[in-house]
Order: sequence, then structure tokens, then C-alpha cells
Amino acid sequence: GNNKKGKGAGSNKEDAKIDGGYEAKRHFKGAQGQPTRGKTAPNRLRRVDNFVMMYDPKLLCRTDGRFASDSYFVDLGPGCVPITTLESATRFHSLNPMLPVMGVEIDKEWARLAQKHETDLIRFRKGGFNLPMRKIEGRQESVRLIRAFNVLRQYDEGSVADAFAMLSKHLLVGGLIVEGTSDKWGKIWVANVLRKHSTEATAQQSTPNYSAELGADVEVEGLKLEALVFSTNLKHAFDPSDFQSVLPKNIIHRMEEGEKAFMFMETWKHCYEDCLGVRQYG
Repeated sequence: GNNKKGKGAGSNKEDAKIDGGYEAKRHFKGAQGQPTRGKTAPNRLRRVDNFVMMYDPKLLCRTDGRFASDSYFVDLGPGCVPITTLESATRFHSLNPMLPVMGVEIDKEWARLAQKHETDLIRFRKGGFNLPMRKIEGRQESVRLIRAFNVLRQYDEGSVADAFAMLSKHLLVGGLIVEGTSDKWGKIWVANVLRKHSTEATAQQSTPNYSAELGADVEVEGLKLEALVFSTNLKHAFDPSDFQSVLPKNIIHRMEEGEKAFMFMETWKHCYEDCLGVRQYG
């Protein structure tokens, strides 16, 4: 979820605690973003977590360099009940029992209520795209993985790059941002996968950029869009057009004739229709 634009951090000690400590309170001029509806459902993001665990399990387990300590998985916008953050912590801890987890919520009261679920490895703080990371004993907290689901759907396309730039500030080189949209039960979703690179490595890269090929590139220094993930349960009825309502913000507004993204989806639909007659054969 994300934030009441322009509203600064709280003025008392309790607000300072929720906003991520006195160091974070001085550093940020208020959480950046807009409020969301805050509603979710149990296991809504289960397949997103399973994807991450298969896509880059080493990232969740890294202990080299700055990954050695205080390198968080951040769930941006857990909502009024932090069920998605707690579920993800359980799943990811099956790979790395010592992984620190943080839910970052724009609504101060929701963040306050979520803190009742804190443990030694699970934290909740008020914040937005400018993540409320602390500096502890001279050591800056960092982030290895950010999941931002059903957050950017309410923004205009021009806000996407700024949001990614803010999110990447504390993201370690090699870290991931998984940003996307799902239906309310998580049965169908689409996500961007972005990797943090050093500036030098980004300049030298020549690998294909799917978003550029779809005419929807997002230029953020140090970030590389390396995948576009479509997820559904093929045990149920399926049509490629089902994905259009959950396309990421940098693509969904390009679903117009003449746009590359539109052509991609139309080609997929035609191929799907051509294969309908033989799908009974597996």
C-alpha cells in the first residue's frame, strides 16, 4: 500500500518508532506514495513466493558482504492485516531460517497494529516507496528482495520509474524487485522482475530487454528489467486475454492498436485459438 502524499512523519516518540526510528525520521520527509484499499486474502501471493524461491533461491540465502546481516526481504503494502508478510516469512524461512523480513505499510494505524506480530526476525514499519531503513550502530540496513504487489496499479504510467528509483535506493547489487498485479485471490497475476546492477555492469549489458521489445521500457539507473512473469492455474479455464486486467502499469496502458504490447497479446490470443482443437491431446 502507499501513502498520503506530502504528510510528514509523526512528531512524537511512538510515531518515530512506527516510521522506522529517529534516524529514519530525520532522513525522510514522509513516506512517499498513496493509500491503498488495504484488503487482501490468505495465500493471495503464495505463487509469487513460490516463483521467487524457484527463480533465485540463492538470493534469499546469501550471506556474503552486506548480505551477511540486516539484509531484508521487504513486503511493500501488506494492508490492514499483515497476512501476506507473515505467510512469506514462513515460506522464505524454509530456505533461510535467519532471513530478516519487513512489512512496510503507508497507513500508520495498520503499521501500528501489525507490530503486534513482530518477532526477532519480523518487523513492521510505516513507510512508502522510500523505504524506512535504519542505521544501527553505524551500519545501514539494506534490502535483498522487494515484493510490491497491487501497489502501482493506482498510479499513472509516468510514476513507475520514480517508484522503482526510490525502491532501489537500499536494494543491494544483485537484489530483486518483484512488482506486479494479481486478482483478489491470487489465481492470476503478472509481474515485472527487476535486478539491481552496478552502474558499470548496467552500461555494459547487451542482454534483451523484454519491456523495450514491448515498447514499455522503464529507465532507472542501476535497474534491469530481466523478466515478465505470467502466472495462472492451468487446471481451470484459461484465455490469454485474462491477463490483460493484471498487466503491470508500464504495459497495461499500451494495450492499444499499433502498440507492441497490444500486438504481443493479440498474437498470443491467435496462437491460443489455433491450438484449441488439439488441447485435448495435452
